[in-house]
Amino acid sequence: MAGNDWVNSYLEAILDVGPNLDDAKSSLLLRERGHFSPTRYFVEEVITGYDETDLYRSWVRAAATRSPQERNTRLENMCWRIWNLARKKKQLEGEEAQRMAKRRLERERGRREATADMSEDLSEGEKGDTLGEIAHGDSTKGRLPRISSVDVMENLVNQLKDQKLYIVLIRHELYFLISNKQPSCSLHGLIRGENMELGRDSDTGGQVKYVVELARALGTMPGVYRVDLLTRQVSAPDVEWTYGEPTEMLNPRNSENSAHELGESGGAYIIRIPFGPKDKYIAKELLWPHIPEFVDRAINHIMQMSRVLGEQIGGGQPVWPIAIHGHYADAGDSAALLSGALNVPMLFTGHSLGRDKLEQLLKQGRQSREEINKTYKIMRRIEAEELSLDASEIVITSTRQEIEEQWRLYDGFDPILERKLRARIKRGVSCHGRFMPRTIVMPPGMEFNHIVPHDHEDVDAEVERHEDNPATPNPPIWSEIMRFFSNPRKPMILALARPDPKKNITTLVKAFGECRPLRELANLTLIMGNRENIDEMSGTNASELLSILKLIDKYDLYGQVAYPKHHKQSDVPDIYRLAAKTKGVFINPAFIEPFGLTLIEAAAYGLPIVATKNGGPVDIHRVLDNGLLVDPHDQRAIADALRKLVSDKQLWARCRQNGLKNIHLFSWPEHCKTYLSRIASCKQRQPQWQISDAEYDNLQPDSPSDSLRDIQDLSLNLKLSLDGEKNEGSGIVDNSLDAEESDSDGKNRLEKAFLTLSKGILGGSQKSVSTEKEDYGTGTNKFAAFRRRKYIFVIAVDCDTTSECIEIIEKVIEAAGKDRDTGSIGFILSTSLTISDIHSLLISGGLSPSDFDAFICNSGCDLYYPSSNTEDSPSGLPFVVDLDYRSHTEYRWGGEGLRKTLVRWATSINDKNGEGIVSDDESGSTTHCYAFQVKDPSLIPPVKELRKLMRIQALRCHVIYCQNGTKLNVIPVLASRAQALRYLYIRWGMDLSSVVAFMGECGDTDYEGLVGGVHKTVILKGVGSGSRRLHANRNYPLEDVISLDSPNVVESESCNSIDIRTSLGKLGVLKE
Repeated sequence: MAGNDWVNSYLEAILDVGPNLDDAKSSLLLRERGHFSPTRYFVEEVITGYDETDLYRSWVRAAATRSPQERNTRLENMCWRIWNLARKKKQLEGEEAQRMAKRRLERERGRREATADMSEDLSEGEKGDTLGEIAHGDSTKGRLPRISSVDVMENLVNQLKDQKLYIVLIRHELYFLISNKQPSCSLHGLIRGENMELGRDSDTGGQVKYVVELARALGTMPGVYRVDLLTRQVSAPDVEWTYGEPTEMLNPRNSENSAHELGESGGAYIIRIPFGPKDKYIAKELLWPHIPEFVDRAINHIMQMSRVLGEQIGGGQPVWPIAIHGHYADAGDSAALLSGALNVPMLFTGHSLGRDKLEQLLKQGRQSREEINKTYKIMRRIEAEELSLDASEIVITSTRQEIEEQWRLYDGFDPILERKLRARIKRGVSCHGRFMPRTIVMPPGMEFNHIVPHDHEDVDAEVERHEDNPATPNPPIWSEIMRFFSNPRKPMILALARPDPKKNITTLVKAFGECRPLRELANLTLIMGNRENIDEMSGTNASELLSILKLIDKYDLYGQVAYPKHHKQSDVPDIYRLAAKTKGVFINPAFIEPFGLTLIEAAAYGLPIVATKNGGPVDIHRVLDNGLLVDPHDQRAIADALRKLVSDKQLWARCRQNGLKNIHLFSWPEHCKTYLSRIASCKQRQPQWQISDAEYDNLQPDSPSDSLRDIQDLSLNLKLSLDGEKNEGSGIVDNSLDAEESDSDGKNRLEKAFLTLSKGILGGSQKSVSTEKEDYGTGTNKFAAFRRRKYIFVIAVDCDTTSECIEIIEKVIEAAGKDRDTGSIGFILSTSLTISDIHSLLISGGLSPSDFDAFICNSGCDLYYPSSNTEDSPSGLPFVVDLDYRSHTEYRWGGEGLRKTLVRWATSINDKNGEGIVSDDESGSTTHCYAFQVKDPSLIPPVKELRKLMRIQALRCHVIYCQNGTKLNVIPVLASRAQALRYLYIRWGMDLSSVVAFMGECGDTDYEGLVGGVHKTVILKGVGSGSRRLHANRNYPLEDVISLDSPNVVESESCNSIDIRTSLGKLGVLKE
């Protein structure tokens, strides 16, 4: 409360009301006129209080009221409003305390159960487990030593010089980075390589600059051939045209680093992918329904680029990304789907985390959890971050604080359990299918080669030098800033941050305004983004800026504070130089700073720093030792620290020299060396098929009607090898950074690992383990049919009964009409049923398996094709399984450890509600799908609770309630019906834009994954509505992630062939 400007005048007004008529009988809860003490109420209740803009505005109106009676009435009403807010805050705090207590108990229970499971075989396990018993990523074979030696790092760089890696990064508005390739992705914020509009809004800040500079720096590293930064293409009247350019090359900052030949397609690029609304820039909270479309289009770009790079550097074989790196929650969600679809390792950087933001908002007490979620879509963001934990090999953070205080809030990350798993991996002991991503502290880098810190000559000398040599005028931004000052030669206190309450600029202005000695010693410069009109700014930023301007006026700081309206990104170095020229200080007073990139930038230009003691600045100060840390809530401490640095010239010079001496530790080359070494620790797993694209590109069908059902079975050679340690000459190394070896032996192993890794990536096609039983009979020629189809109808309706399912299949086939007979339309059945259930379903409806091109079974766990030869099929049914797809999706499958945990969960449900509520469905289970029958769906917890339980125990899987809640399927974490369609595109070239998915109004709990993307969707009205109760207790509403107003989504009036054909006509698929 003490932080509000209006408190003092508020107190004075309350005291003016006079003493209470009867203090003994006054009540703070039951008000009667004449028996209410605002003074006592303020002291007892309000002082715990609030920083409410509405209340401040109310007080302004009250203070301006001349009538004493009306004024007192307004003050009284304000007291009651504050009391209501205080009561609401206490209520929310109580609810959150209960929720956190429950969460602690759940985590402790999950940790105990996981530890108990893993301790069963401890005595035997310490002797060493067989390879097959160790969870994915747990093998000790081929493991790299811990990378801790400078010599090893330098040796790594030398080994990479002759390699050509591809990386992808993603950041939404969306970024993706690709280097040899490695993709990186980022989806929100406005992104371009030059003149970034930092501070334009809350989505365009330092994170945007970091990702762009990371892509640029990686593109100059020896051994990295190409880096793609994927983001959203924005062509809107309210943003510059450059954001609509499909491709932008990121020119190297330092030509020396780019001396190696880039090649025809080499270098770093921003790739802007169109998705979502095409004509406007939207906030990140509104991007969720459009992420499937981004993923589909990103896959298309990566596939095309992989082929291009294959022709240039891969000997004709596709060059796949070595890793995909997602930045921020929405990009992490996209990167997880891309990682699963492409079978490529994923890295993740959260930057700012949803659970931490939720905690901070709840502590303010202004909004309930439901209100926060409605505003920020915070629960969808948190689920995206949980999925990123499920899918990531490595989670990169800027500070240790982010790991210890923020990531530990997530179900999918437990530091204690993570250490136990890491210890077991080191000893070669089975983790029973449990996995935690490795968390790495890796501060962002900077390019320092172009920075030449001047000797600290004063401003007078600089002015005289320019007067003698007018050919080198001062940078324009200098005069733009100095025009504010009555004495521009005083040292400059520089703050560079957008006007956001969490940046705490108001406290800085108060500290400056209330400390006369500091005002006499220094000027204050506030670089707060760019603005044209305050009224056109976002509400929060506008309110904060107005508060700052009012404080400047209150303390009469005119002539002592600069706050220019505009600056370019290219002006920022000149601003730092100006502050250093004046022997000034840089300050970051944020309440919490995740990292603090501006502190490193300031140090590079020779500026001592004053920074918040909360978050990343602690780690930066520990390395640089170039300033002072302060409590951001203590304005006196802020003023004292600034005054000390400005007045003590010896201290200022020592801090300056310390910063310049140690700043190289934060350089981009150092950052990229560490970054690439961490990628090397990931188990490489690219899609590497025995049959190349060129082979089936050249396959010519006999006629347009050839399809999977028309061609006799030949041989389906779908062998994808992911176990590099089993493949002779594969070049794939299952490695980790945890084995302890000698430096000399470690160097040799590291060199060998990178040589073989690069050979494997560039080779594209590798030797595969050949077993007779895997050669199921299906012709390679068959799969060219996917490319020849004009449209693929995917029947993904989740029906309650067999008869309803048969009826819908028949109606959809009937709606296709004569186009089906010509072979221009193919059919895929996508369902939660097993392949044997599908066979029974088809037989009961008089349908043949050859009527379909493929069958997606077990909620997307398995993929089958029709076959006329049943002799080679283990099941004896006329289907052949795609073994490549199984290998493609088995990543982090928990196996027997997962099954035991699920059985224990089912037992607990039965003990609580009665025997037989949940039972193991052995006939419905497969190697990669554990199925359970549910007798009464109302007696089992919602799917979100089971997902949370699995994550708490470090079991990574995809939990799906299906068949109206009567069945539970648990499949690999990156398997789904939507991912199966993406696999068919990647493997067989099935055009996703030619896919038409038929769905009900609702369906299984994986329903949201099937709506959206580049494919078209027909929603059959009145079908699947009974499944709505499965979605009734979600973390976030289904509407937050489904865009029913998309032009690719049409609702059929009813489930008959005529209305279905009409809907297809609206989509432009068939003539109405």
